[in-house]
Amino acid sequence: MPKNSKVTQREHSSEHVTESVADLLALEEPVDYKQSVLNVAGEADKQKVADEELDAEDRPAWNSKLQYILAQIGFSVGLGNIWRFPYLCQKNGGGAYLVPYLVLLIIIGIPLFFLELAVGQRIRRGSIGVWHYVCPRLGGIGFSSCIVCLFVGLYYNVIIGWSIFYFFKSFQYPLPWSECPVFRNGTVTVVEAECEKSSATTYFWYREALDISNSISESGGLNWKMTLCLLVAWSIVGMAVVKGIQSSGKVMYFSSLFPYVVLACFLVRGLLLRGAIDGILHMFTPKLDKMLDPQVWREAATQVFFALGLGFGGVIAFSSYNKQDNNCHFDAALVSFINFFTSVLATLVVFAVLGFKANIMNEKCVVENAEKILGYLNTDVLSRALIPPHVNFSHLTTKDYAEMYKVIKTVKEDHFSALGLDPCLLEDELDKSVQGTGLAFIAFTEAMTHFPASPFWSVMFFLMLINLGLGSMIGTMAGITTPIIDTFKVPKEMFTVGCCVFAFFVGLLFVQRSGNYFVTMFDDYSATLPLTVIVILENVAVAWIYGTKKFMQELTEMLGFRPYRFYFYMWKFVSPLCMAVLTTASIIQLGVTPPGYSAWIKEEAAERYLYFPNWAMAILITLIVVAVLPIPVVFVLRHFHLLSDGSNTLSVSYKKGRMMKDISNLEENDETRFILSKVPSEAPSPMPTHRSYLGPGSTSPMETNSNPNGRYGSGYLLASTPESEL
Repeated sequence: MPKNSKVTQREHSSEHVTESVADLLALEEPVDYKQSVLNVAGEADKQKVADEELDAEDRPAWNSKLQYILAQIGFSVGLGNIWRFPYLCQKNGGGAYLVPYLVLLIIIGIPLFFLELAVGQRIRRGSIGVWHYVCPRLGGIGFSSCIVCLFVGLYYNVIIGWSIFYFFKSFQYPLPWSECPVFRNGTVTVVEAECEKSSATTYFWYREALDISNSISESGGLNWKMTLCLLVAWSIVGMAVVKGIQSSGKVMYFSSLFPYVVLACFLVRGLLLRGAIDGILHMFTPKLDKMLDPQVWREAATQVFFALGLGFGGVIAFSSYNKQDNNCHFDAALVSFINFFTSVLATLVVFAVLGFKANIMNEKCVVENAEKILGYLNTDVLSRALIPPHVNFSHLTTKDYAEMYKVIKTVKEDHFSALGLDPCLLEDELDKSVQGTGLAFIAFTEAMTHFPASPFWSVMFFLMLINLGLGSMIGTMAGITTPIIDTFKVPKEMFTVGCCVFAFFVGLLFVQRSGNYFVTMFDDYSATLPLTVIVILENVAVAWIYGTKKFMQELTEMLGFRPYRFYFYMWKFVSPLCMAVLTTASIIQLGVTPPGYSAWIKEEAAERYLYFPNWAMAILITLIVVAVLPIPVVFVLRHFHLLSDGSNTLSVSYKKGRMMKDISNLEENDETRFILSKVPSEAPSPMPTHRSYLGPGSTSPMETNSNPNGRYGSGYLLASTPESEL
């Protein structure tokens, strides 16, 4: 600080100090409320340099705008875009599903995504600090976001571990899941019964990879192969995030862009496959009656909600490292569009490949049933007169089989069911809905066994899954580490490593033989309802408590232009209403449909839907309660003043010759008592006060802000870096 500064002169003077804070501020030049920084040197260029230095010191920043956009894309575009969106599109009317999805993306997705980007960039804190700042009584929102991120990260990294296992298994030809294992029983070669009853890819997934038990109640001990893969997965995540955004941002260049390269390659290769067009046409053939089904809209809203990563805190964390003048409105629209584009691209790829697989399976069906018909012809069960003369069993086409099947069914109507013949319709194969692990580790792997150079495509596919998962995991970890580090000032490296070690040991729950059932439990129930509650409270906190008009004014100051009034009505009315309906529907769905899971029964070599036992239901309910518990707890503690909300505190720090003060909600007499440690009667009457702009709710720079949530503090507080104790 320059020696001729008035503040410095007072600090080094031996005279008794009697001025109040108002006196000090009155003797200084008026402060620009947009900067809220005192130019003690009196030179604009020095102020600008000092501002930049202070900002750089206080918070890390992205190296470039591209790095930031890739980080947001990597977080929002995840495994759900690859295996959840195509399934929902197929299940809910094909091309007709895109209509409700787009509508809900516009009225829920983009406005709420923009809201999270804006509050993170404006307040420059993680989720805990942001929601404490917006509304201290709802400060529990940030803690709930951290807990949900922890729950999701625990099982999400297990999926990355599965992908790592398949990735390393792909470096062999033929692929290990292309054929059923055989063993010799004396002189006889016997095929593994479980594999023969199901399929080679299904057997490899359930028995070789997971070695799964028959139910969630049968632990079966740890699967050492998956335990090792989980350790590798957490090691990769830890190394990617341990140095903060400087290291994780560089990882995003590869983890965010590589999946698009693979998807483009798969799309080109898929379109060249026989039957690919059948899959794509089936996918986008609209079933318009589905658009009137409320269930379709509920599932579309849930997918929009999770596709953008709302409520996790990762969006806020990444945005908090931006400069104040960054155009987050453009970022919200861009990332949302790229997310939707990725989902459609992945859908094209998936159904091009599944169309090829459906043709393969349909031809296999024709061959098997043709052999049955030949057997019936040789045993005179069927007359050869029933077979059309142009049919050649050596080169039987699906069209010829369909014609033959129709004739036999018509003639043998009374005894047709006893023949056990299948219609072998391509549409039936295409209608078989697969999602999640069933799509990635069974359907897709089976299709790749028929690809030329199948190991290459398998390596590419699972490397893509690893990168998609890694991008989402970095954002999820940021949703945990950023708010905790901001709030409690813990060492970044130590806390990150500790998180990864803790998560690995807790994650051993998911790599026991029954671990897949716990993944299902966490995936279906640990995040869905809590995140819906979190996001609707975020919306209410900004739109109804902080004030939509006030928030829009601050966005105008930050962005340099006023956002469309469309956002005002979405934040104020439409989005909260839609989210309330979604929350109600989710609760009703949870109550109407008893929670359960698909168990693999070894003896039957088939899946069977089982309900969770009572102890598992207790875990499930505990997960939901623990995730939302911080919200009412913090509300009650702050309502009854059992927990400080950060008001009536004074923090003073000196950085690079600049005094930073945060005086929040102090009465004039309190100022004298806090600064001078004197009772009010001992201080002289203050001079006419001159105060800087104290908050978005102030009507005049001359008024004192009584709102403890005001954006700006008095005097020398930097607007973009709130220094109040969180």
